[in-house]
Amino acid sequence: MIVPSLARFAWIAIAAAIAVIVLKTVAWQLTGSVGILSDALESLANLAGAIMAYLMLLLAARPPDEEHAYGHGKAEYFASGFEGALILIAAATIAAAALPRLLSPEPLDVVGPGLAIAGAAALLNLVVAHYLSGVGARYGSITLEATGRHLMTDVWTSVGVIVGVGAVAVTGWHRLDPLIALAVAAHIVVTGLHLVRRSAMGLLDTALPEEKVDRVHAILKEFEGQGIEFHALRTRRAGRQSFVSVHVLVPGGWTVQRGHDLVEEIERRIRGTISGATVFTHLEPIEDPISFQDASLLRDVE
Repeated sequence: MIVPSLARFAWIAIAAAIAVIVLKTVAWQLTGSVGILSDALESLANLAGAIMAYLMLLLAARPPDEEHAYGHGKAEYFASGFEGALILIAAATIAAAALPRLLSPEPLDVVGPGLAIAGAAALLNLVVAHYLSGVGARYGSITLEATGRHLMTDVWTSVGVIVGVGAVAVTGWHRLDPLIALAVAAHIVVTGLHLVRRSAMGLLDTALPEEKVDRVHAILKEFEGQGIEFHALRTRRAGRQSFVSVHVLVPGGWTVQRGHDLVEEIERRIRGTISGATVFTHLEPIEDPISFQDASLLRDVE
């Protein structure tokens, strides 16, 4: 699969974030709702996150070099972690704006037009979130997935705010507005923590998903009937890049060419089932006890 430059998709998120911020700010000016203000503040985090995503996608797309032989894919985790941190900051800012209004509630102003504008902003976010999530899933980009997920959270936040502000206008209970803002803050904290945790796990060289590892095991099992064994299977993911390494144990009497042909076939099969994977194989004689000293994650040291 040919992977296009994903940085261009971040421009969509940047443009959408600017448009949404403008719409929500107008809606807040019309209504005076701290709930809508909280929604606009979250969109500021969207904009900063989208800019960071663009920069990190550019870096991640750079080819390997002498100092980064395994590529720059991990740059994507910085973008998603940064966006998660921004979400947490936005939550704290929302809470700071809502608490005074909870103690001293104020009536809302022009509710109808304000809610209509906020609704248009939510619809725009919905379209962009769905598109970026699809692109991120298709090309394995945690950055675009994180951006799409954040925008989708923003959509549900906006829906909650719109319903809540409408309820304030109907019931006249003005404290409901800051309560909605605090609920928004609590809700987006969960999203922020999830993104920060996922980014941290990526930076720690977390293994590939179990489903992909099982596919590798299934391929290796096909060769075991030929008197071949495998151990020290290790996997990791760095942004869109996947890495797989495995030790292949064959009869010591094999020629170098025969062993080479075998590992080439194994590598080809693994790359075929895990798109874009970089595969490393280590050939060892099955009769030599030393070949089994590195079966565990840490090689035995005498």
